Amino acid sequence: MPPHDDDASTLTARQGDVAPSPDPDEVGTELQDGVATVPPGEPREFEGPQESTHRRLLRRLIGDDTLAMDATPRARLTGWLWPLAVTVLAAVLRFWDLGRPHRLVFDETYYVKDAFSLLVNGFEATWGEEPNPAFEAGDTSGLTTTGSYVVHPQVGKWLIALGIHVGGGVGSSAAWRLAAAVCGVLAVLMVARIGRRLFSSTALGTLAGLLMAVDGEAIVMSRISLLDPFLMFFVLAAFGALLLDRDQARRRLADRTARILDAGDDLGDGPRLGIRWWRLAAAVLLGLALGTKWSAMYFLAVFGLLSVAWDLTARRSIGVRLWWRAGILKDGVVAGISMVGIALVVYVGSWWSWFAHRGAYGRLWAEQNPDLGVQWLPPALRSFWKYHQDMWAFHNGLETPHSYAAHPLGWIVQWRPTSFWYPTEVSGLTGQAAQDACGASSCSQAIVALGNPVLWWCAAAAVLVAAVWLFRYRDWRAGAVLSGIVAGWLPWFAYAHRTIFTFYSIAFTPWVVLTLVYVVGLVVGPKDVDERGRRWAIVGCGVLVALILGVSAFFYPVWTAWIVPYDFWHSHMWLQTWV
Repeated sequence: MPPHDDDASTLTARQGDVAPSPDPDEVGTELQDGVATVPPGEPREFEGPQESTHRRLLRRLIGDDTLAMDATPRARLTGWLWPLAVTVLAAVLRFWDLGRPHRLVFDETYYVKDAFSLLVNGFEATWGEEPNPAFEAGDTSGLTTTGSYVVHPQVGKWLIALGIHVGGGVGSSAAWRLAAAVCGVLAVLMVARIGRRLFSSTALGTLAGLLMAVDGEAIVMSRISLLDPFLMFFVLAAFGALLLDRDQARRRLADRTARILDAGDDLGDGPRLGIRWWRLAAAVLLGLALGTKWSAMYFLAVFGLLSVAWDLTARRSIGVRLWWRAGILKDGVVAGISMVGIALVVYVGSWWSWFAHRGAYGRLWAEQNPDLGVQWLPPALRSFWKYHQDMWAFHNGLETPHSYAAHPLGWIVQWRPTSFWYPTEVSGLTGQAAQDACGASSCSQAIVALGNPVLWWCAAAAVLVAAVWLFRYRDWRAGAVLSGIVAGWLPWFAYAHRTIFTFYSIAFTPWVVLTLVYVVGLVVGPKDVDERGRRWAIVGCGVLVALILGVSAFFYPVWTAWIVPYDFWHSHMWLQTWV
């Protein structure tokens, strides 16, 4: 939070330095429900006995609302009960009739069969001609032992394989999707808890979890076994770990700095913070995300920079004169080496089954081509490097036309959602068959990966508001909620020439929700503003939330493959680009 007059005078008396200017990371820490209670940069007066140096530093580094958030057993209890309540709702929406349809939908034809092959062979292998009907019937005799050329790492497929193993075997389409559903449900809990910590508000955190629970993009991608929901899960978990690291590191910084100042010693560059276990956990999670899809590398870069920025401004807040140098040397270099290094080690380790099985595609390339490749690497790693070169060439050159390919510019408003499922055997029904199926003269069955349109359209506007708040008021929370959108969305503009789809936006959907909730907090305002105005703001935001919930109920059938009358399906196609 902005330094107070008594804080500044105490620190300068101990250091002999000029008091630091308001911290850009901490402007907005004086928040209640996400909104500054005083104009940014202005001190807030306090009455009562003089605080200890440690308490003063904690308030400056973490903020009063965050310190008070878990101050009582009741607050801690409700901080879990409400997020768990919306998680239960998410579970119902994701697990209800998870096996519908009992067909390999969209790219499940690759990932589900590859996952089963990992279970059987330890590597992805080829299948015979037209294997899908037999596979859907539980017949896996078409699987060979010849390595198949795949262009994505294995972590997500191993999770799908785990779901198949514990969920009833290959004959159960619910088992194919079990792991995705579990990750989707846990993501809602994480969003709720992350939102609570970000906004120092159980109400706003629960709202974030609720919106994640009912969003169509999140629901669809939790009921279909693609790799993207696992990517979202790991990067979201990494973000949560970094938030915990921020809190823990600042508490540690306050404690160690107070000891230095109370002893009358020179603060210098500030204390070292020791091993940052939550940051290391984030690196492991980001390594697993890389082992799911390579696009996680952008989250690694953005989150790493964000974490270092939090460290820099923390040192500025405690009064370090050359805070930028101290933050880079004491925190940034270590963070960069440890996070990138651990993530890469975890990534390479995630290919363990490829290394262990000589039948895997490309595994013996170095032995078959002893004079080619990077000669100083051992044969297995030389083959690994060559395989990655081929994968990179494939991804960068993928330009196969597809009717649902979508430019990333439209993702944030769901301009061209991906239709995963629209079977002709249902849409082609006529007469009595149609009447029996859907009670109308013509029927539809659809899975459209479409985010709740009201939520996403409002969130698109909220992104602009958050950007203004970041640059105008330098509120660290605005930067936090925008970070996932920057990492998950903006890099795709460099690949707009490729065949890419709107459903990739699931990777940053949690931050879309968090950004909208952040702006809701701004609209509602702090508790000490005009009571009548705040009450009307709450009513207005409540109406918006009710509208989002109603729209989700309306769209749920076309997110989850209900057989419905054609006119009912058509009433959901609000834009021509959705058809």
